Amino acid sequence: MSGVEIFVPLAKLKKSPRNARKVPHGEAAIEALAASIQHKGLIQNLVVEPEVKEDGTPTGYYLVTAGEGRRLAMLLRAKRKQIRKSEPVRCWLDTQNDPAEISLDENVTRTPMHPADQFERFRELADGKGWGAQEIGARFGVSAGVVKQRLRLGAVSPKLLQVYREDGLTLDQLMAFAITEDHARQEQVFENLHHNREPWIIRRDMTAANVPADDRRAVFVGADAYIEAGGNIIRDLFSEDRGGFFEDAGLLDMLAAEKLHEIADEVQAEGWKWAEAHIDYPHAHGMRRFYPQTVPLSDEDEARLEALSIQHDELAEGYSSYDEMPEDLAARLEVVSDEIDAISAKRSAYDANVIAHGGAFVVLHHDGTVRIERGFVRAEDEALADPQPEPEAEGDPTDPEAVEDEQAEDGDEDVQEIEEEDEEPGKPISDSLTRDLSAYRTLALRVALGERPDLALIALTHTLTAQLFYSYAEAGCLEVRPTVTPLGSHADGIEDTPLAAKANEAREAWAERMPRDVADLWGFVVALDDEKRLALLAHCASRTVNALRLPWDRKPRSLQTADRLATALALDVAKDWTPTVDSYLGRITKAHIVEAVTEGVSEDAARRIADMKKPDMAQAAEQLLAGTGWLPAILRTSEPEAEQSATVVAEDVGSVEQPSEAEAPDTEAEDGEASFAVAAE
Repeated sequence: MSGVEIFVPLAKLKKSPRNARKVPHGEAAIEALAASIQHKGLIQNLVVEPEVKEDGTPTGYYLVTAGEGRRLAMLLRAKRKQIRKSEPVRCWLDTQNDPAEISLDENVTRTPMHPADQFERFRELADGKGWGAQEIGARFGVSAGVVKQRLRLGAVSPKLLQVYREDGLTLDQLMAFAITEDHARQEQVFENLHHNREPWIIRRDMTAANVPADDRRAVFVGADAYIEAGGNIIRDLFSEDRGGFFEDAGLLDMLAAEKLHEIADEVQAEGWKWAEAHIDYPHAHGMRRFYPQTVPLSDEDEARLEALSIQHDELAEGYSSYDEMPEDLAARLEVVSDEIDAISAKRSAYDANVIAHGGAFVVLHHDGTVRIERGFVRAEDEALADPQPEPEAEGDPTDPEAVEDEQAEDGDEDVQEIEEEDEEPGKPISDSLTRDLSAYRTLALRVALGERPDLALIALTHTLTAQLFYSYAEAGCLEVRPTVTPLGSHADGIEDTPLAAKANEAREAWAERMPRDVADLWGFVVALDDEKRLALLAHCASRTVNALRLPWDRKPRSLQTADRLATALALDVAKDWTPTVDSYLGRITKAHIVEAVTEGVSEDAARRIADMKKPDMAQAAEQLLAGTGWLPAILRTSEPEAEQSATVVAEDVGSVEQPSEAEAPDTEAEDGEASFAVAAE
């Protein structure tokens, strides 16, 4: 008998030795089949033939010619106690056709559903039947995460899904469009795409008006508060988006400003005359700044502090970190540490007049934390606050940092360099970009030198010797007059970088320790131990570093010394600077971009982007160069010569013998500048 439907107990079914599929079914496939059968039953019969012995007598078992995956799924359900092994399975008995051919036919003669159709059907199940990702996943044997991805793809504009069906888009490109469900936005980005349709470019364009979750405003406000206020966060289900994108930038700015104002009110409640909240630090405030002064602790606080210090040492004895301690001991030690910090904070305080007539700025730091800057006094209140001069006064007209570069007064800041792009490979980097990058290098040199007092002493000695003994005073790169050149007018945004924050923290730490009256400054410096006095010298020297490359200010010897200083410091600008479209790649020619990618990545990578248009090329290069540590030549630090010992730098920079009148050292004229080294009498 053949060609009839029969019911065979599951335990009586076996795998056919003539099954064409030799590579076994994967676990995920069996899971999906089991879920499908559980919710919808066995949609398709198994094809079987009787198993017979060598003499032709039946064994009572049946061999599964077609449907081995379904048999394994039924066994999985039996293993999970969902059915019994005696469960009858609907089968089609076939003893006429070749079992091997039937098995092959079932696996070959079929057309898989197009993924776009699958995405849309999943979406219909969610919209039409109200099923969530968990329910749909259970019915089809896939994870809820996979279902969410398919639902998101099914929500892409029907127009783009049709383009995908016609092979006009790849799956990766379709996933990039699925970052939002805004069909109009998806279609607009699609229409504006050029020949380069890389998924990252699509994602960039889709989120151009949104704020990434790692933006300082988003970190400060927080996702929960933003959503509670009615904001929507776009999340990419197909790639790592570091928390998504905040869709409403205006709402985010408003929430950040409101939160900053609340903190400003708390600061003003300390007794300050005013407190202003700003997302960005108001560098042009022009106010004088006062710092807290050292005040003695009360006898009670001194005694308590001493007792706490002894208790802290006893609790921490034998442990090098909190992680090594029992939880209860770590908690006790933390309470003691907090009380020590609270009492120690009483050692410094603002003068009552400064608080009564001064104020504070509450601003958003680069990492999303709040930055509170106290002690600023408006011009009309200065006499009431304190008539004494203030060291490091922010905005003081006598403070070099508060004075804009004199050249800027000639209108240089208002001049926009608009030049037609010359794509010749040999075109040099523009003067404005050279100035920008050298400003960043100057800032990095300042921070690095401030952390190396030994080299600061060498550099300072070299500069002073050049000024005192030779007529050519610009042989050093330390502007010891002292002059501190503001960098904000040379590179937009440089004052808000983490590197600038580090420099400001060091400056303010010293400023807060200075006596209010300059007459007491000598005694303050004398009272410092050698290490702290040397550290103060290093800090002061570091603030005068000037390695700016300006078209109107040529100083080859100073720049050469800056290079030597960078080498001695082993300066690594790559720790704090990366080539982005804004900082570098969008401001150079295509030839320079290709050269950068060749050096930083590979020639193959450079060839892949060589035919792109300039904006696309710059964006692609930014992605390729990220994390490589590549730097443009102006930011690189030369390696010291192999034969140099550790002391050669000191000999080269610091060991300058005083020349006689008859034996003044000769120096070469560079860039057409005539210079004469004449020993001083």
